[in-house]
Amino acid sequence: MVGMPGISRRQLLGSATAVALSLALTACGGSGDSPSGVDKNGVVTISVNGMPAKTQAVDRKNFMEDVAAFEKSHPKIKIDAREGQMDPKTFAAKLAGGQLEDVYYVYFTDPAGLIQRRQAADISKYVGDVPYFEDIDPALMKVFKDAEGKTYGLPTGNYSMGLLYNRDLFAKAGLDPDKPPATWEEVRTAAKKISALGDGTVGYADYSKNNQGGWHLTSWIYSMGGEVATKQDGRWKAAFDSEAGRKALNALHDMRWTDKSMGTRQLLEIADVQKMMGSGKLGMYMAGPDNIPTIVKQFERQYEEYGLAALPGTATLGGGDGFMFNPKASPEKIKAGLAWVQWKYLRSPEREKVDSKRSKETGVPIGLPQPRLFAGEAQAEVDRIHEQYANTPVKNYQPFIERNAQVETKVEPPNAQQLYTVLDGVMQSVLTKEDADIDALLAAAAKKADTILASVK
Repeated sequence: MVGMPGISRRQLLGSATAVALSLALTACGGSGDSPSGVDKNGVVTISVNGMPAKTQAVDRKNFMEDVAAFEKSHPKIKIDAREGQMDPKTFAAKLAGGQLEDVYYVYFTDPAGLIQRRQAADISKYVGDVPYFEDIDPALMKVFKDAEGKTYGLPTGNYSMGLLYNRDLFAKAGLDPDKPPATWEEVRTAAKKISALGDGTVGYADYSKNNQGGWHLTSWIYSMGGEVATKQDGRWKAAFDSEAGRKALNALHDMRWTDKSMGTRQLLEIADVQKMMGSGKLGMYMAGPDNIPTIVKQFERQYEEYGLAALPGTATLGGGDGFMFNPKASPEKIKAGLAWVQWKYLRSPEREKVDSKRSKETGVPIGLPQPRLFAGEAQAEVDRIHEQYANTPVKNYQPFIERNAQVETKVEPPNAQQLYTVLDGVMQSVLTKEDADIDALLAAAAKKADTILASVK
């Protein structure tokens, strides 16, 4: 999407909108117990979740500082901050019982169902006044829209799977750390060279248990141009028993058994693979950018040791989070909630500078390639700010940034965790049995998946 003409204009728009919202809220009147949520002084109180738990001391402190700063700059809005997120098990009961927050946190897998069940407010007529709204990446906004194009929420974070790699091992194996693999064939070649270093070095690793194998296999299939589930005549059906599914599993089989570049230890999950990478004995694995600080902190490594490339192929699995609005919330609360979400998460350049400076001072990594919420000049300005305050090697992530825009990001399929359980078994068989029958595995898994998907409305 083309950004607005300039940052200065957006800044002016942001200031004007904040004033307009405050004036509109002031004019509403009413009491604190009124349906609008506006008290006799024109102050509207909104309940929001997403507050970090007490165990996350630094994050919680920063959050509460932000609440105080927001309330100071928006004197007609008060924030009733609460811990937690959108829990599918309790959501309907909270909504029916009047306990659901006015503004609530969701994952990208949640909005479609919430919109269909009318459990989120249509905010279409309010978003035009939200600063930077037109600059938000349209691919992310699509998650919060219905088939008619109506808007029900805003994204506040995103990730997509890429290829995390050890730059030192690349150099030792005669590979260029600044030119990581861009195709699965190149991944296979690089993995062979890295594993040839010996001394227990593994070229490529992947997950295969605790639903994580199915999660990664989904991204493999997406990258090969396939789908895991598709909707046909109003019903969901398994779609991974396909050429894309076979290509993905054959690639894994060949690296594991023909090239022997995946090592002998299998049935791995994320903690195992992160430990391998943290020990300096793993060349590559599929991961999002957030894995890098985890490895650096947990295993006392350096950010300079790692690079990130876009996932090979045409698409990748991604996700993220955002906020939606209680369908019972008044217009005043929705407007106030939008002001909070924009101010806190879809920040102006001034706010981005404040947050980046604070994050750097408290050891939070700055310069990772995601989240990337905007398009055009707005994102370019955010990138410039992050480079100014970066405490990570931004250049190491350029291969991800440069090509990731060309890779379609797809969200998880419906009933994802149940499907992942089924696909775990497929991954396990391929990685532990050299003579695994891939066609039979896919056919059997598809039958189980069809049963799981039959319950999707």
